[in-house]
Amino acid sequence: MSEDVLRIRTPIGIHYRYSAGPNASSHLRGLMEGKFIGKRCPSCTLVYMPPRSTCAKCGVLLGEDVEVGPKGTITTFCIVNVAFLGQTIKIPYVAATILIDGADLGMQHLIQECETSDVRMGMRVEPVWKPREEWQPSLANITHFRPTGEPDADFDSFSGQL
Repeated sequence: MSEDVLRIRTPIGIHYRYSAGPNASSHLRGLMEGKFIGKRCPSCTLVYMPPRSTCAKCGVLLGEDVEVGPKGTITTFCIVNVAFLGQTIKIPYVAATILIDGADLGMQHLIQECETSDVRMGMRVEPVWKPREEWQPSLANITHFRPTGEPDADFDSFSGQL
């Protein structure tokens, strides 16, 4: 019998501090008010939500704050059927890219309160917020998005996001 050590489990962790810049700060303050705040490019007028520091198309600093949403349209999605360590979401579940109304860039979030087989491109969705007393400056204030019951968006209205 060999006494060679083949593997060792060593718990480690990393602690860090995130310092939000001006673009992220306005977005995070908006989340504390139950709003989505994006930033508009002063050159091409694209609206980024969540905001970034510069426009990916023009390379210029983003400008004014723009309130968008809160509803949006599913542009793409994935039905997840594989469990992972520490998982808290019951499988299957849907992870989707949502184009928030008034924004020009999709964001990722969960789709719930419907069957996974009913989720589709163009489905209109709205955020479901945690109770206000649990809010922090975080996108985690939104537990998931759910269908609005509105008619699906026309494919041409989001086809440029695919």
